[in-house]
Amino acid sequence: MSLLCLLQVRGCATGPELARELEVSERTVARDVLALAEAGVPVYAERGRTGGYRLLGGYRSKLTGLHRQEAEALFLSGVPGAAVEMGLGEAVEAARRKTAAALAPPFQDAPERVGQRFHLDAPRWFREAETPAALPEIGRAVWGDRRLTAGYRRGDRVVRRELEPHGLVLKAGVWYLAARCDGRFRTYRVDRFIQVSAGEEFVRDEGFDLAEFWERTAEEFARSLLTLDVDIRLSPTGLRRLRFAIDAAAVDEAEARAGEPDEEGWVRTTFKAESPQVAFSQVLALGPEAEVLAPEALRQDLARAAERFAALYR
Repeated sequence: MSLLCLLQVRGCATGPELARELEVSERTVARDVLALAEAGVPVYAERGRTGGYRLLGGYRSKLTGLHRQEAEALFLSGVPGAAVEMGLGEAVEAARRKTAAALAPPFQDAPERVGQRFHLDAPRWFREAETPAALPEIGRAVWGDRRLTAGYRRGDRVVRRELEPHGLVLKAGVWYLAARCDGRFRTYRVDRFIQVSAGEEFVRDEGFDLAEFWERTAEEFARSLLTLDVDIRLSPTGLRRLRFAIDAAAVDEAEARAGEPDEEGWVRTTFKAESPQVAFSQVLALGPEAEVLAPEALRQDLARAAERFAALYR
């Protein structure tokens, strides 16, 4: 089957090429080509410099009977909930059925085996997952490379946007759209869209990488929230626990800034926090393994908390 799929994809391949790709001997390739021919597959050999093994023009196995949407949806079969929300549920099921039909009988239970052994539950705990009303229309625009005209809620007002949608991201149960607007790529929360309508096709930016764009955008967003510098002393235990107490985006910088241990083994560093309230909770989690040096207001808040702890446990 691997040999057949390779020939379908490449059109023509030599014996040495197929042997390297399949990690078998050329003799095994020749034997398996003969086996395919005896099974009724129209495969033949051409001699000469441009020769090799070919399939008779137009021959396709059952697996290549997938339509484009089904073939694309097949890669979403591991995230059925997301596929259904985007309006691709029927395409995913059709693709899975055709794939199962193309498998040899001993392996036709593969979809059921995987389904019983892996399930993706994307939303966070204690949160009702709601499908944004505009998601199916936006999903169709993304798949069809069609421009979107939409109203987008920004604060207490609605703004109009002309977008070229390039991709969708599902993060902790929340959908985001990566789209080009006025020549720049931006991120939009899908649940803030209203009055969405698709228009004519647009030309995608072939250099756009959705995964890379999202990673960069998410990191920039996380860092933009961290505006407060906290000067702190940490015991060896506190330094080890720091990455479990503060924001992940601030961990590497804080560890890199750590100075040499003093005579008590404590080190001094600075980390960034979102606000004084957040910093208070983060340092409190470190307990007596940390001492805030600045800002002074945070130091005083922690001192008062320590006094209350001492009174409770005296």
